[in-house]
Amino acid sequence: MNEDIQISAGTLQHRLGPAPAVAVLLGSGWAPFAAQVQGGAEVAYADLPAFPALGVGGHQGLVRAGHIGSTPVAVLAGRKHAYETGNADGMLGAIRTLAAWGVKLLLQTNAAGSLDAAMRPGELMLISDHLNIVQRSPLIGEPGDHRFQDMSSAYDPALRAQARAAAAAMGSSLYEGIYAWVLGPQFETPAEIRMLRAFGARAVGMSTVPETIIARHAGMKVLALSMMTNMAAGMENEVLSHAHTLATANAASERAVATLAAVVQALEV
Repeated sequence: MNEDIQISAGTLQHRLGPAPAVAVLLGSGWAPFAAQVQGGAEVAYADLPAFPALGVGGHQGLVRAGHIGSTPVAVLAGRKHAYETGNADGMLGAIRTLAAWGVKLLLQTNAAGSLDAAMRPGELMLISDHLNIVQRSPLIGEPGDHRFQDMSSAYDPALRAQARAAAAAMGSSLYEGIYAWVLGPQFETPAEIRMLRAFGARAVGMSTVPETIIARHAGMKVLALSMMTNMAAGMENEVLSHAHTLATANAASERAVATLAAVVQALEV
């Protein structure tokens, strides 16, 4: 463990108290979930030397800890994306800090494009597996045999079953499928989308996979939810943009946040 991670974990322990079992990493459009955390305190990423500086609209850059209902939780409001630097390790220090603090499960959220005509903007998809289309790893340069991380059950099957049950209990539909990670920041071409559909992907986005690899390498379980903010390129006649992504996500955020809160409270880590 390097010094920045030690300092950051110590700061979280001192200012937020003992680590909850669950930490939620908020992607684009999921920021309102942080306001659902009750009785908590916040630490800015800027106060945590292992955490990144953020440069994408809609990502606040803070850790908030408290409760959703009676369930302790920490929320990371914002992530560093590989398209900002070309490197896949932007969240390496942050996630290893969570593990050092004592977090057991990383619950990720993101905004994604739908590759399924039936899965419309505003719908939620539980990630069952991923395609690392970029073929970049945050573990490049790691020493020893531990770098060869098993990814066969990257998204914990038992926790996915709990999430499905929680969504069903509140009457919220929850799709499930494979998420394809592309580097970005440009959106995909229609030809690329046809390729990803042929590969079996149901959603596509520019995040999540590096963080999953880091978390699994750190010994944490992973669960992930995608919010559909658009139909992928070539599937419908629309012009894609980040502003469009945020606008759609904001319109769908009330249901998404309620579903996420129900899932957090139902999890048995």
